[in-house]
Amino acid sequence: MAASKLMMVVVVMAIASFRSTVAQTSHVVGDTFGWNIPNDGNATYITWASGQNFTVGDTLVFTFATNFHDVAEVREEAYGPCTIANPISINNTGPATLTLTRPGNHYYICTFGTHCRAGQKLTISVAESSTAPPPAGSTTPPPAGSTTPPPAGSTTPPPAGTTPPAPPAPSSASSFTAVVPITFLAAALAFFY
Repeated sequence: MAASKLMMVVVVMAIASFRSTVAQTSHVVGDTFGWNIPNDGNATYITWASGQNFTVGDTLVFTFATNFHDVAEVREEAYGPCTIANPISINNTGPATLTLTRPGNHYYICTFGTHCRAGQKLTISVAESSTAPPPAGSTTPPPAGSTTPPPAGSTTPPPAGTTPPAPPAPSSASSFTAVVPITFLAAALAFFY
């Protein structure tokens, strides 16, 4: 019986640990193109970033060949002119995985030769972690002329003449997170019977 209780504790701890790790997203910068000198200037990375949603806790994976590229996080004033002095951080070994630890704009460049000026640079906007629950009982209507839907749980309809945006596509991570605990619970209950 003691082994059964120990097994149950292990299962519960595994579920709790797994749920917290699934919430973050790993973004492979440039997808299959990776972190290289693009042929179209900075358009490759602008287009890639526009299709992503970055939140605190997510990671960026810069895939590049060591000794041919690097990735430096720089301040906004260094980003435009590709100034490599005094970077916030620099990673010389590829692939480099960076965790987004604060909200706001982040700026990344390659400091090798003229790579940055040729377009090997990335700027992203990072939102607060989405794990915080929305304020309870929020029923504040949106500002006049807004197309933003009211907060979740609000009873206020959208302003007249506006079309609320389509709901976001379901996330495989959130549905996977919901299925895993149920599976573990079913396995644990089967273990006891």
